[in-house]
Amino acid sequence: MGTIFPGIRGAALSAAVFLCAGVGHAQTPLLPGITSPVALPAFEQTAPSCTAPPGLQRQLVFFQDNDRQFMQGVRFGLEKAAAKHGLSFANELADNDAAKMMAGVDAAIKAHAGAIIAAPVDAIGLAPSLQAAISAGSYVGTVVPPPAVTILNAPQYLTGERLALAAADYISRTLNGKANVVLLTHDSLQFLSPRFTAMRDVLGKLPGVTIVADISPATVDAAGGYETMKLILLAHPKIDVVLGADTVVIGALKALREAGLASPQQFLGGIDGEPDAIAELRDSQSPYKVSVSLASPVFGYALGHYAADWLEGKSVPQAMDILPKVLTPSNLASYEADLKDPAAVFSDTGKHREYLREYGNICYDSRDRFINFPWSSDR
Repeated sequence: MGTIFPGIRGAALSAAVFLCAGVGHAQTPLLPGITSPVALPAFEQTAPSCTAPPGLQRQLVFFQDNDRQFMQGVRFGLEKAAAKHGLSFANELADNDAAKMMAGVDAAIKAHAGAIIAAPVDAIGLAPSLQAAISAGSYVGTVVPPPAVTILNAPQYLTGERLALAAADYISRTLNGKANVVLLTHDSLQFLSPRFTAMRDVLGKLPGVTIVADISPATVDAAGGYETMKLILLAHPKIDVVLGADTVVIGALKALREAGLASPQQFLGGIDGEPDAIAELRDSQSPYKVSVSLASPVFGYALGHYAADWLEGKSVPQAMDILPKVLTPSNLASYEADLKDPAAVFSDTGKHREYLREYGNICYDSRDRFINFPWSSDR
C-alpha cells in the first residue's frame, strides 16, 4: 500500500494529522458548492479549458473504505489511469476505520496532492475534509456520496430493479411463484436506498413472496453477510432467494453452505459484478444466478482520467453514472475482457456509452460549482 508521507506510519501519523486537521481546513475558506438538487446537462467534451490548479503535486491518492473486490476493481482502474497519464499513485486502505480515512485525507491536503478519490467509510464525517480539498484546488472524486468535483453514482433504482426482475422471473418460472426472500440492504446509506426500494416494489407484486428478513449487515462485506445470514437461518432455515450487494450475498452463501442449506434451486443474486460472484455464475450447481455489474475498473479508470484532465486545466464531468449490466454466463467472456483493459473501454465510444454516462462540466476556475448534495440521475 502506498503512503503520502513515507517513513511516518500508523497511529502516530493519524493522531498528528487529526489534531492539525482543523487548522489545515481553516487556511483555505471552504466553498459551499451546489447544495440543492439540480438537473445536470450532458457532459460537453469540447468545453473550453481553464486555469490549471497551481501548487499541486501530480499525485492521485485513493482512499479505500475496505478491501472488498469491488473496491479492488476501482483501485485497478485508478492505477491504470495514473500510469497512463503520468500521475504517481498511492492507495490508503482504511479497513472501515472512518477516523483513519479522515486523517489520511487531511494529510493529502497538507501534502498538496493533486487528486483525491474516496470511497467514504463515514460520508458525513469525511465531507468537511473533502470540501477543504476541493476549495484548495484538488480534484476530488467520490464513489456515491458528496461532496466531489466528480461524483460517481449509479441509477440506483434501475440497478435494484434489474436484479429484482431477474429474481421475480425465476420465482415465477422455477419456484411456482412462491419464495421466502432475504434482502440484505444498506438502507442506512441514503444514497443506495433506492435500489432496495426497487426490490421491494418488484417483489411486492408477487403474492407468493414472503420477505422473511429485510436487514442491513453491520459491514458491507462478506463477513457482514455471513454473520447476518447465520442469524437469519436460526429463525428461517428455509430460504429461496437472497438479494443484496455481491460481497454481502457471497458471505450469505457461505453461511448457507456451512449450514447445509444451499441448493441449486435457490436464487442468490447481487450487485457489483464481484469476481467471487462471477466465479459462482460459472458453476451450474451454484445457487448464484445473476450479478448486476457496476464495472468498477471502468469507472475507476474514468475517475483517474478526469483527475489528470483537471490537473491540466481541462473541463471534467460533475457527475457520472455507471450503468448496470446484468451478467449471465453468455456474456461473461466479453465483460471480463473489458475489465482487464478499462483504457480501451474508455476510448471506445460504443463501449464507453455501454458502461458510463457523464453529466455537467466543471474545472478549476468553476470549482465552486462542485456537487454537495446526494446526486443521482434517478431524480
